Amino acid sequence: MILRRRTIVGTACLAAAVTLLAVGCGSSGSGGGTNAAGGGSSRTVTIGVLTDVTGPAASGNKTFVDGVKAGTFYASRNGYKIKYVVADTATNPTTALAAAQKLVTQDHVLAVLAESSILFTTTNYLTAHNVPVIGVSQDGPEWSTAKNMFSVAGPLQQTKVSTTIGELLKLVGVTNLASLGYGVSPISSESAASGALSAQVAGIKVGYLNAKFPFGSTDVGPEVLAMKNAGINGLWASVDPNTGFALISGLRDQGVDLKGVLLPTGYGGDILQAGQGALQDAQGVYFTLGYEPVEMQTAATKQLQADFASAHITLAPTYASYTGYVSTGLLVRALKDAGPGVTQASLIKALSNVHDWDAMGLFGGHKADINDRVNIVNGADNCWWLTKLEGDKFTLVPGGDPVCGKLVPGKTVAPAS
Repeated sequence: MILRRRTIVGTACLAAAVTLLAVGCGSSGSGGGTNAAGGGSSRTVTIGVLTDVTGPAASGNKTFVDGVKAGTFYASRNGYKIKYVVADTATNPTTALAAAQKLVTQDHVLAVLAESSILFTTTNYLTAHNVPVIGVSQDGPEWSTAKNMFSVAGPLQQTKVSTTIGELLKLVGVTNLASLGYGVSPISSESAASGALSAQVAGIKVGYLNAKFPFGSTDVGPEVLAMKNAGINGLWASVDPNTGFALISGLRDQGVDLKGVLLPTGYGGDILQAGQGALQDAQGVYFTLGYEPVEMQTAATKQLQADFASAHITLAPTYASYTGYVSTGLLVRALKDAGPGVTQASLIKALSNVHDWDAMGLFGGHKADINDRVNIVNGADNCWWLTKLEGDKFTLVPGGDPVCGKLVPGKTVAPAS
């Protein structure tokens, strides 16, 4: 795989300490012995968890660890004891690579579960060492090109366009959209551009588009004024919660009448723990989710909540913790398919044969072919669920449970470079 990404420049990133949190954790499931990566017949496996525990991207990704922890209880019920080592990227390219190298050379993990805005700085190394990687494709195109990497929602093709975002924006009454993404993050940048094009397909004017915003910044004054001058009444912000909440606060301070704000992160505990200021700013904001929200109280969401309770996690589920939980579930699916004496090669082979992933029921009857590296833009069947923050509660949005779009033929955006 050819890595075609830039080094993140920013005081917060470059000053971040090299923090490697070695946490030996696991479920109470049966089995013992050596890591299955060594070829033993044990049902105990050791994995790495690579995520942004600290740094600018932590606001959207750090709770990934909670999801993995809860997922170990799912694994236990299925006969696997999962031990995991947490490696913090600190949202810093040098730190991220060192973290990945430690997982491989010192911790000897069987696989890596990952959610990081800068994962693309580590993937050449992980691919070269044939390490299976399970997580979510929110950073770069390596999820589509590297055959050892498997996204729980499928390898998202953000240069392509589906009708999903446009239909969601139309549902909440947006007529003039502002779309913003991070320039340094390929997926974020491309998502901002493809979201704007999806809105245009739905008949919505795009008054403002910025796919090159500085990574993790909350200095949004010029952008807010430009959006106001463009007459926007809706916002699609493919960014971390800290940036998204700053945009909303700034727009409201400028008296912009926002008919609909859609954020892909910030759902659940992310906003509820962000303080009263953020909670107030986010009133009436819509949050997208690629899984059934816990507010639906389906069998799958009740099981997720039960596993979170077993893990003593009191924070409400977030986008990242959902993904950590589902990533652990996909690992268990592959371990079962690989059979006894699993190796990294046999685990990759098992993952390569998964074409009907249902996220332990959290896709609500929909399925994702995690090996379809061409057609998936917005997750399983291009479906997103929509919730709205009202007070300190998330409510379900009529008609948004879920919205399932289709690929728009002939519509693409330029790859981020």
